[in-house]
Amino acid sequence: MFSVRRLLVPISILISTPLMATTFDELAKLPASDIQVIDCRSSNNYNGWPEASQTRGGHFPGAINFDSDWLSTLRPPHLEHLLQSKGVELTKPTYLYCAPEKATVLSKQLDSIGINNITTVSQSISDYSGQLERLARFEQLVTPQWLKQIIDGEQALYAPEKGFKVVEVAWGPPTKYLASHIPGALYLNTNKIESEPWWNRVDDQKLAETIKQLGIRFDTTVVLYGRDNTAAARAANILMYAGVDDVRLLNGGWKSWVNAGYITEPMLNKAGKHIDFGRPIPSRPELIIDVPEAKSILDDPEHQSLVSIRSWEEYIGNTSGYKYIKPKGRITGSKWGHAGSDAYHLEDFRNPDDTMISADIIEAFWKDWGITESQKVSFYCGTGWRASETFFYAYVMGWENVSVFDGGWFEWSGDPSNPSSSGEITPSQS
Repeated sequence: MFSVRRLLVPISILISTPLMATTFDELAKLPASDIQVIDCRSSNNYNGWPEASQTRGGHFPGAINFDSDWLSTLRPPHLEHLLQSKGVELTKPTYLYCAPEKATVLSKQLDSIGINNITTVSQSISDYSGQLERLARFEQLVTPQWLKQIIDGEQALYAPEKGFKVVEVAWGPPTKYLASHIPGALYLNTNKIESEPWWNRVDDQKLAETIKQLGIRFDTTVVLYGRDNTAAARAANILMYAGVDDVRLLNGGWKSWVNAGYITEPMLNKAGKHIDFGRPIPSRPELIIDVPEAKSILDDPEHQSLVSIRSWEEYIGNTSGYKYIKPKGRITGSKWGHAGSDAYHLEDFRNPDDTMISADIIEAFWKDWGITESQKVSFYCGTGWRASETFFYAYVMGWENVSVFDGGWFEWSGDPSNPSSSGEITPSQS
């Protein structure tokens, strides 16, 4: 089940015009409803990171992000589906902006499926005289280029102020990490921060000891990544709950570092000196809630939302999603916030390169289900990983009153007295 803003229409009604060039200032004078603008740069630049040699980042207001580099992984049917999910229409005059070679590649692909009323924008986005749009906290969702700069000791925008740690996060022994990881990265086994029976966060004393072993203070910048970034996001949420002021996530995780062509290293890195955290743990307890708080949110659905980040099949009760979770269904009164194809994927929130999808698409998902920025919003999934990644995206989008319901469906369904539901449902029924 997908949320699509606009639908493709038959190719036969299109009018072809030659490829042309314009400026953003000219583009801003055109009625926004009559055109579509595609930002074919990296999603990182779209989010707010300046391109190399540029003075500012962000995107032209209302632009749709479709990185030309994604084409290398897409076949025509998948290309059309992805364009549709991004809201691209066949009939509207289309304006592209990115590096000339990238714009040429994308324009040829668009033309091959019938979008041939295309114009390229010759002006650099940083030279546009108008206001650019960007994520409120884009600097917390970092690029591999930025990470390499700080590892190499080079000058970087939004650099750590009081030292940094790079940490790879995964469940279990560091098998893949030992073979190859980002230079200098430490390793965090999620068994150190969550435990049975419900795979909730460990108690605050154990959490404090784990953070101490990693050599992290409250004012240390912590950059997290994973082979699957849901694990890294789980650690991000817990470290923020503990009180780390500057927690960042590598956009696209391990894949983004490898795709950038950067070197890796084998063997285990040690954290070095164990240091005191420097403030009480937790310092931000509101970022993780438990069953009583989840029930309180359900009591006021107009101003609060308990949001299920589980696949549609999990949400309607066709599957529990996990071998070790027997009950099927959803928390009665919870709203569907989208997720992916199953309990181990999060495609609805990721681009083809595993980077975060555009904020406007996420907000459109949620608006359909009555989930808004003005509310108190808590995300849940099976045990917390998918919910944590979505929590972090909401955080970088600038949503202020957000949290993760730690126990999720696993703990909730473990008590038969907690109300649960199953079956098809519409947003209005929720």
